Amino acid sequence: MKLSGAHIVLECLKEQGVDTIFGYPGGAVIPLYDALYDNKDHFLHVRTSHEQGAAHAADGYARSSGKVGVCIATSGPGATNTVTGIATAYMDSIPLVVITGQVASGLLGKDSFQEVDITGITLPITKHSYCIKDVNKIAGAVREAFVIAASGRPGPVLVDITKDALMAKGYYEKQEKLGKQPVGELLDTKSCIEAAKLINSAQRPVIYAGGGVSYSNAVSQLYQLAVKGDIPVVNTLMGLGNFPRTNSLSLGLVGMHGLPESNMAVTNSDLVIAVGTRFSDRVIGAVNAFAPKAKLMHIDIDRGEIGKNKAVEMAILGDVGEILFYLTDHVIKKDRKDWHREIDCWRHPFQSDDQKMHPKEILDCAWEKLKGNAIVTTEVGQHQMWTAQHWKFETPRTFITSGGLGTMGFGLGAAIGAQIANPDRRILHIAGDGSFRMNCNELATVATYKLPIITLLFNNQSLGMVRQWQHLFHSSRYSETDIQDDVDYMKLVEAYGLRGRKVDNIKEFESALEEALEDGKGMIIECMLHQDENVYPIVPPGQPIHQYIMES
Repeated sequence: MKLSGAHIVLECLKEQGVDTIFGYPGGAVIPLYDALYDNKDHFLHVRTSHEQGAAHAADGYARSSGKVGVCIATSGPGATNTVTGIATAYMDSIPLVVITGQVASGLLGKDSFQEVDITGITLPITKHSYCIKDVNKIAGAVREAFVIAASGRPGPVLVDITKDALMAKGYYEKQEKLGKQPVGELLDTKSCIEAAKLINSAQRPVIYAGGGVSYSNAVSQLYQLAVKGDIPVVNTLMGLGNFPRTNSLSLGLVGMHGLPESNMAVTNSDLVIAVGTRFSDRVIGAVNAFAPKAKLMHIDIDRGEIGKNKAVEMAILGDVGEILFYLTDHVIKKDRKDWHREIDCWRHPFQSDDQKMHPKEILDCAWEKLKGNAIVTTEVGQHQMWTAQHWKFETPRTFITSGGLGTMGFGLGAAIGAQIANPDRRILHIAGDGSFRMNCNELATVATYKLPIITLLFNNQSLGMVRQWQHLFHSSRYSETDIQDDVDYMKLVEAYGLRGRKVDNIKEFESALEEALEDGKGMIIECMLHQDENVYPIVPPGQPIHQYIMES
């Protein structure tokens, strides 16, 4: 049949099972929104306050659901406003399809109104990108975009379509949804057997698990390997939730803000089994001093990550779940009591200060009240690290945070996407006041769509993480990190038609959270923290991860 290019786009989205789109209208995508007018019964379109918010919302939707997130933006500034969201998704391997409008093909290259080379701009931060000028190439590009975004190591794909191509008529024939591309690597059974021998002979092994475990749906396989081999598990920031934090084998976060038992276990191990992770600088610290007594084994789907940041003795390339399943079959059941006793000696009990409300108390209270059954999104900074350290993540896709890019302003948009994808789950958005100010315009989206998101606003009246570094490493020269303009966040919240409570102690916090949970509506709870409350442990930049600071 013959359809406009805009209608072809939407029909291809239907083929992919898409029913939710995040976006913002503009001149170059008017044809697409006109076609959307005819498809209101099929698609939920969430109009955010800003295109960056749309990209982050599509990202949060993808992370929490396992589906490909979709967002639409117009040409020029609309497209460039998505760049931070695209880069965030790229760094954390999140599958997005970003559809941007472009000026008419006859205006390209003439510095036309709202013209920008968005495919060129996003080339380093997408898995692939298309610039479509022919209506008959739209369907193929959109279909391929979904396959590429979800296959192998996931990531964002950009489809830029000129306005005349969206308006022109072309032939469309419905197709079945294409599956993921095969990994391209056959299971290396020989390497798996050799890896099992290494594990069986190790005295102090550690599993170092990253986000790739969740994205490859290999959580159960990881659990089986750890339990059978009695192997402690440390997690990267992106890997939190892929192994239950309440399990005795879980040591929690590793790296710059890793817990002592986690960092010390890695440092003293004789075998590190890295699974679905990339040896990020925030994890390994001083490269040559990372796990100095250990052999390193790297299991990953991306050949480009093998040996990129840290040389390894053994690498197994392919689907993480398939590898772990085969590997576990050849691992001998073990009891490593001596190793666990050694690790227990490194645990550092939390010291409470009765004079202040500590973030750990807030998070522990929230975890108990929500019974751990919430999807948590964060911004970036101290609050993010406190959450990673203290929240007991039990299941995958329940911790949504910007890891690789460290994007302040990410969390609220991501919370919107997660809530849309999971209407029956409670979404807890944890923010610092610095991050909150960046994209608090998305409170309008929360209000418009009546989303029951609970925001915990950790207000220490500073850009806390940068201030902490200034304190520790720059002689307490606090340059532009104190926030002293006294914004009344409760009045801001009220202006958006939302509810808010400001609390100064844990009893007030508990009361406010109970109020929010009882009526099932959203609330912003502003938690007043001391400006000098810092995140510990912290590993100084460039130092080995066992040389952490516990207090200043």
